[in-house]
Amino acid sequence: MVKASIDAGVNFFDTADAYADDESEKTLGQFFRNLGIARKDFVLATKVFSRVGAGPNDVGASRGHIMDAVDASLKRLQTDYIDLYQIHGNDTVTPLEETLRALDDLVTQGKVRYIGVSNWQAWKIAKALGISELKNAARIETLQAYYSLAGRDLERELGSLMEAEKMGLLVWSPLAGGLLSGRFSRHNQKPEGSRRSEFDFPIVDKERAWNILDVMGPIADADSCSPARIAHAWWLSKPVVTSIIVGAKRLSQLEDNLAAVKLELTDEEIRRLDEVSTLPPEYPGWMLEYQGKSRL
Repeated sequence: MVKASIDAGVNFFDTADAYADDESEKTLGQFFRNLGIARKDFVLATKVFSRVGAGPNDVGASRGHIMDAVDASLKRLQTDYIDLYQIHGNDTVTPLEETLRALDDLVTQGKVRYIGVSNWQAWKIAKALGISELKNAARIETLQAYYSLAGRDLERELGSLMEAEKMGLLVWSPLAGGLLSGRFSRHNQKPEGSRRSEFDFPIVDKERAWNILDVMGPIADADSCSPARIAHAWWLSKPVVTSIIVGAKRLSQLEDNLAAVKLELTDEEIRRLDEVSTLPPEYPGWMLEYQGKSRL
């Protein structure tokens, strides 16, 4: 699957130190060595934050844990540097300045080239960007976040922030944990063999999701493709999206996901998908829209 991705033009691979109890990094690093791919020809991203041991310092975004974790990741990945090093979650204990200083030091040392975060609030990213600018330090360049037709909450605050600050968005779970793959429906809510049937994640409004799938079905039929490919094509039409993280389990799924880059939805198809998946009004959004009409 890694070779098929590379042959198709994929050059970005994302993992984390905690995935599969560190086996994901080991396996990915060995794949690249086995395939004999030059290090400069692919972009390698990994993450730190999640618990990787029983000790009190085996979790979080403290300087101590980051410095220990990056060396362990480099060893497992069999590389001298990480292209994109991401803080995997929101550390409510470690001071933000400490985390940013540690990451900046890694960039200065050459162990990391760019830094990013995952699952952070808009206010915290904005604060971090301000600190980095003040200190003339490496700034957060990317956010890895959940975004799907069934979960567009990112658009409330994070999307505008990323567009304004020219940040990259890496979408995780673009199919809402498989809910938009085509296997689920209003009448088949727990298909056999689906991970989501056993682990109902990420959280979505199910009734809204069924309505979205009702609209996706005819569009997929008209374009002679899977609902999953329609879902991916929708995200790729959004300017804020930089890349989509595909979590295919089989080669056939991977090939179907990759084919989405060749599918161009019509304006009318995008309008229908936008309309059925639109977020319910929430303050201050609806007030901003109401008051903003006089400034158009």
